[in-house]
This record gives sequence, structure tokens and C-alpha cells, in this order.
Amino acid sequence: MTVGARDGAPRQRRDARRNRELLLEAAHEVFTEQGLDAALDVIARRAGVGNATLYRHFPTRAALVDAVFRDSLTGTMDAGERARRAPDAWAGLTAYLEAVFSTLAADRGSNDLMTTHLRGVESLEAVHEHNRGTVDALLSRLRDEGTVRADVTTEDVLFGLAALGRAVPALTAATTPSTDRTAPGAAPATPPDAWRRPLALFLAGLRTAPVAGALPAPALSAAELGEVLRELGPHRTRAGDRETGA
Repeated sequence: MTVGARDGAPRQRRDARRNRELLLEAAHEVFTEQGLDAALDVIARRAGVGNATLYRHFPTRAALVDAVFRDSLTGTMDAGERARRAPDAWAGLTAYLEAVFSTLAADRGSNDLMTTHLRGVESLEAVHEHNRGTVDALLSRLRDEGTVRADVTTEDVLFGLAALGRAVPALTAATTPSTDRTAPGAAPATPPDAWRRPLALFLAGLRTAPVAGALPAPALSAAELGEVLRELGPHRTRAGDRETGA
């Protein structure tokens, strides 16, 4: 056997590892920008590899998603554990949801994962179950204290949070800095943490008694609301459309 032949296998393994790393980096960028329904060929192109290489490493979209988001999903579970140990159940719940919604605002891919259901992502199944357990445990304590309505169920809360969470990327997209927004007639930019206000309103509706104090984040103006609704619509311009020249 020649030296070149002996070196061939290790070199191939190094190339394979490098390609895998490039694919994970590109997938994280694309999923963060466009969500989990982003075209896989866009990911392959951004990684500088062919589609065959992508499918050799990740035969399904679920396998790629699992590899990309496993670590960040673990961080959500860590936040849930801290919330469960909080001496004040209400403070634990609000801190946990603020941590979750901060992730939803920063990353469209994580938002898709946390607010919908994608079969075959093993780490996601664990996170959904842990999230449900966290909300359930905190609600049970709050009901015992008389802080929240006795008829509020865990499913009520999870549904409301998922529905609200789906709107977070639209709120966030309207805050992205752009020189275009300084031009006359440009679309307004909502506050970067605009999601805090609707989340606070949702949580206030769970309580048995009103909470004093101002709502976090200013209210949206009519123009700002219009921009958010445009971002929610199917007609919005996606980054993937620009990248592929569509």
C-alpha cells in the first residue's frame, strides 16, 4: 500500500468533519434568519458543499434540526430548572417565560421549534415535555397560593404562549436596524423588546387580582402595528428569496 493510500482515509475523515461543521454553521444561520422551513439547498450552498454531501451527513431535515439546536434547547431546560427552584412561584414563572421569549425573539429557528411540533427531533421532544412540566409545576403552586385563577389549565397557558410566541419574530423583524428606516416614509421600528408588553398582558389575565404598575415596553402605534402585521403575512419578503434571487 502506498503512503498516499494510507493517508487517504484520515484525510477523508477530516474533510467529512469539516463539511459537517460547515453545514451546521450554515444551517444555524439560515434557520435563524428564515425558520425551519428554509430550503435545504440554500444551506448547502452557503456551506459551500453539494446537496449530496448535506444528505450524507443529515438524511432528514429533522436530523439536521436536532444537530443544530440541541445545545440551545438544553439551555431552555436549564432555565426551567431554575424556575422550578424559585422561592416565589410567580417570579419563577415570569423569569422563565422572559428567558424563553428572548430566545424566540432572537432566532426564528428556535421559535419554530418551541411554538410548533416537528416530528423526529429527539431533543425537541424532551424540551416540550420539560417545558410542560415546568409550567405545570409553577401553576400548581400558584393555584395553591390563590395567585392564579383556579380554572386555568396548563394547556390553556401553553396554547396562549405558543400563539403569542408565533408573533414574536414579526415584532422583532420590525426592530431590525436599517438605514432604510431613517428615510422619509420608512416603516417604523418597534422597540426591540416589544414582546414584553403582550406577554405581560397575557400573564395578567391569569391572575386572580390585578397587578399594580405600568406595563413593560411602550404600546405599539397604529403604524407599528401595521408593520408587524405585514411581517406576519405570507407576502413578506424572506431572506431566502433574496438569497436565491427569487
